[in-house]
This record gives sequence, C-alpha cells and structure tokens, in this order.
Amino acid sequence: MEEIAERARIIRIASLTALFGNTLLAFAKIAAGFLAGSLAVAGDGIDSSVDVLIAIMSLVVAGMISWPADKEHPWGHGRAETIATSLLSCILFFAGAQLVLKSVSSFMTGMQHEVPERLALYATLFSIGGKLIMAWTQYSLGKKAGSAMLRANAKNMTGDVILSGGVLLGLVLSMISGIGTIDSIVAILVGIWVMKSAIGIFMEANAELMDGSTKEFYVTVFEAVRSVPEAGNPHRTRMRRIAGLWDIDIDIEVAPNKTVLEAHWIAHRVEQAIKEQLDGVYDIMIHVEPAGNEEEEGYGLAEKTLE
Repeated sequence: MEEIAERARIIRIASLTALFGNTLLAFAKIAAGFLAGSLAVAGDGIDSSVDVLIAIMSLVVAGMISWPADKEHPWGHGRAETIATSLLSCILFFAGAQLVLKSVSSFMTGMQHEVPERLALYATLFSIGGKLIMAWTQYSLGKKAGSAMLRANAKNMTGDVILSGGVLLGLVLSMISGIGTIDSIVAILVGIWVMKSAIGIFMEANAELMDGSTKEFYVTVFEAVRSVPEAGNPHRTRMRRIAGLWDIDIDIEVAPNKTVLEAHWIAHRVEQAIKEQLDGVYDIMIHVEPAGNEEEEGYGLAEKTLE
C-alpha cells in the first residue's frame, strides 16, 4: 500500500534525524560529564545514548513495516513497530535504573563529591537546545505518519528537555553553594525520571499489543453507522491498531426484506461513513444481520454498552 510506504519513509527520515542529533549530544554530554566531574551530566548523556539505540531500532522498524503481507503474516508486519516500542521502553528503564544505582552507590561508599566544572554547564545548555529541536521534529513527523513509536520518542525527548533543565539547575546550585553532593542527588532524580518515562511508554505500547482502545473511538464509529439511515444497531464491534492504522470488525442490522445486493450497498455506505469520520483506517469488516435478530454476543462492544 502507498500509505504504508509513505509512512515508512517518514519514519525513516525521523529516525535518521534522531540518530545523528542524539549521537552528537550523547558524545558531547558524556565527554563533558567525565571531564567536568558531573555524574548528572554523564547520566544525561547515557540517556541520549539510549536515544541513539531508539533511532537505530526505528530505522529497522521502518523497513519491516513496509514489507508486504505474506502467508506467515497475513496482517502485514506493522506490529513490529509496537514490539520495538515495548523493547525500547525496557532499555530506557534499565538505563535509568543503572544511573540510580550508580549514584546511590557513590553515597554508600563515601565517595568524595567535587563541584563540577563550568564545561558541564555549557554541555547541558547545548543539550537543551538540541533536544527542543529534535522533540519538535519527532512530534511533527510522528503526527504526520500516525506513528506511536515516533510520538513516544517525541515524548521521551520532551522529557529529556525537562531532564536537562533539572541537571542545569543542579549544576548552578552546586557551583553557587560549593556543595558537590547536589550533582549526585540530581543524578538520582534524573534516573527516576527516566524510569518513569519508560513505564509510561510501555503502558501505551501494551495497550496496542493487547488490542485495547478508548471509548471515544467506538463512539465515532457508532455515530458513523447512525449517519446511514438504513443501518442500525451497531454491535459486536472490535477495534485495534496495527502500526497506527485501524482494523475494525462490526455487525450491523438491516431490514429483513432487503436483497443481498441492497444489504451490500448499505454496508458499503457504512464503511465509507466510518472512513470519513475516523482517520487512519486500514480495513473494515462489516457483518450484516436481519433487524430484530437476537443472538448471544460473546465479544465486542454494542452502542448500548457505552451509554
């Protein structure tokens, strides 16, 4: 599909931008952190190193989701993006946990904490500017491509800006007060922030892996069905996302005296109405039933269940 190919192209552009930008920032912060004696700045650099891994994985995913469906994957390869997002959240959580453990360990072992040098301050300011640009780029391209992975990466980079802002504040306080311990305390807070962001990203990806959806999308579908006069009682409705695109199953009722051809065109109008009101629809499967047909529904949502 052209839509999937275009989506893969946008993800590839966003991934290359993030790859080069984060590589530069990671190198600058890690080097400055060690040279200036700032564990918080070095930890911020480690977080950017994880972003480099995210960009590399995004490039791999961009290639995979463009593969056509085959007999082993009749739904295509779009789930690769969701799986990658989950994996990335685990990597991010691990990096945050390592920073917390290292910082806590420095306290427990009685390590002497020197006040960081001014180089750490410059590196952090450079990081804030770079991350602001990349966060905006990832969000814009993610919105254009309808990519949960890019939006998660934009959210991660927005968090990085706040993260670097906290590091900057810690550096300023440490330099003003002459207390080097402040830098290590900030490093612990940085690690906790990274872990919190990782959990949030994982929960979003998990919702897609578990085929979860929110009420508002079902309401949109039911409103679309109601816009077709001859279609009624939308029920046994299931919605799931595959690489940011909707796959929808729905049952509708039509008058029992309608011919097969008439029922077909009613279903076709319902499909068009749904696509007009809901963006990013990959496929819709509509099952037509005679009005008044009472069946035990074992799964899916009906309009009355949302009232």
